[in-house]
Amino acid sequence: MNTPTPPILTPDMVLKAYAQGYFPMASNEDPDEIHWFNPPHRAVLPIQAVKISRSLHQLLKKKPFEIKVDTAFDQVIEACATATPERPSTWINDEITNIFKTLHRAGFAHSVECWQGDSLVGGLYGLTLGSAFCGESMFSRVSGASKIALIHLCARLDSAGFTLLDCQLLNDYTAQFGAYEIPKATYLEQLSIAIQQPGNFPLKGLKGAESSIIDDFLKKALTIS
Repeated sequence: MNTPTPPILTPDMVLKAYAQGYFPMASNEDPDEIHWFNPPHRAVLPIQAVKISRSLHQLLKKKPFEIKVDTAFDQVIEACATATPERPSTWINDEITNIFKTLHRAGFAHSVECWQGDSLVGGLYGLTLGSAFCGESMFSRVSGASKIALIHLCARLDSAGFTLLDCQLLNDYTAQFGAYEIPKATYLEQLSIAIQQPGNFPLKGLKGAESSIIDDFLKKALTIS
C-alpha cells in the first residue's frame, strides 16, 4: 500500500510566505510543480483611486448581478482554475486549490461573487493579511462580471479599512483599473505596515447591504475615464 504523500503547502507556510512578499504559482496541473515568486517589482491597485470607465460606471449603477461574499468560495476558485479557450493552461493546481480552501475555512481567504439567480457568473478570490488583500485570480462567465467583482472588492476594502491591494504581476487587465508597479522594497515596506493593521473584511458590526457599500463608494472622488 502506498504511503500518503504529505501536502506540499501548509497554511502556516503560505501565510508566512505571503508576509515576506512571496506567492505560489504552479507551472501546470502537476502538484509537484509549484514555484514561489517574489518579483523585483510588484503590481498594486489604489483602492480609493481605482479607475472606472464610463461604461463600467453605468453598468455598476444598473446592478446587473447580485453580489455576495464568501458564500461560494470553493466554486470561485475552481472556476478560476478551469481552463478556457482564452486561458488554456492554469497556474492553480489542486494543491493550491486545496490550501486556499483551507485558508478560507480559517478566515484568511475570501471570495467576491457575481450571481444571476442561482448561477455563479463571475467572481474573484484572494488572501487577507491584516489590512492587505492579496488578489489571486478572477473569472467571468458573463460580460462585465469580473470587472464588477473587482470594483465591489475595492468598495469593501475601502469600507473595511484596508490599505493595500496587491495584484502581484502587472497585466493589461489590471492596468486599466489603475494598477501600477512599485519596487519590491517599497512593496515590502507597505506590506509590513498593512499586516500590523486590522482589516475588517467581513465588515462585522457595520450596517448596510452590499448595494449600499458600492453606492457609497461610487459617490466618492473616483477616477472615471
